[in-house]
Amino acid sequence: MQKAKVLLLEDDMNLSDTVSEYLEEQGYEVDQAFTSDEALEKVYESKYDILLLDVMVPGIDGFELLKKIRRQCEAPAIFITSLDSVENLEKGYESGCDDYIRKPFALKELVLRMETLLKRSFETKESRIPIDERSYFDLDKNELVVDGKPVNLNQKELRLLRLFLKHRGEQLSHEKIYDTLWDYDETPSDMALRTYIKNLRKILGKESIESIKRYGYKFNK
Repeated sequence: MQKAKVLLLEDDMNLSDTVSEYLEEQGYEVDQAFTSDEALEKVYESKYDILLLDVMVPGIDGFELLKKIRRQCEAPAIFITSLDSVENLEKGYESGCDDYIRKPFALKELVLRMETLLKRSFETKESRIPIDERSYFDLDKNELVVDGKPVNLNQKELRLLRLFLKHRGEQLSHEKIYDTLWDYDETPSDMALRTYIKNLRKILGKESIESIKRYGYKFNK
């Protein structure tokens, strides 16, 4: 089961390949970028669950890059850098990062920090997000479990469920859902969204997702 989608900005190709291969072995989907311009373009084109950003890269530095990214992307960000002064640490957090890991680092430590941030985005320290007495969402495995058994959902259904769990009880507009489910080069489909909603209702109960007329949906679990 595929976990979160990661953007990795690292201009050292060997290190980038090493980190990317390790994360993919752990179940993550990784997009590599080697310059700040390339990273910014990828953020415009795709939706990421977490950002891993080197600071000293070709183009604008990682600090300035994250300031630009923050205008449209709220995904948690970790700076990966050899810079170790308190001033740089402060600059990193001021630019909008959530964590800071210094080179050289252990790959396992990086994954632990990533998992911590991904759980924090759901306002929990636990791996499992309870939905009801029969079901929960496993953040580590990125899967829905009902009656002790994993449920097969496609990637957009998983994105939708994660969005609902982050915004329980809130009215979500069609535009917000489209923006989360479909990447830049994809065309949002109301018919497809209705199918995803129908499938989740079939699994979690018809009352779990409320239709808001001419606006969107609300997750009531």
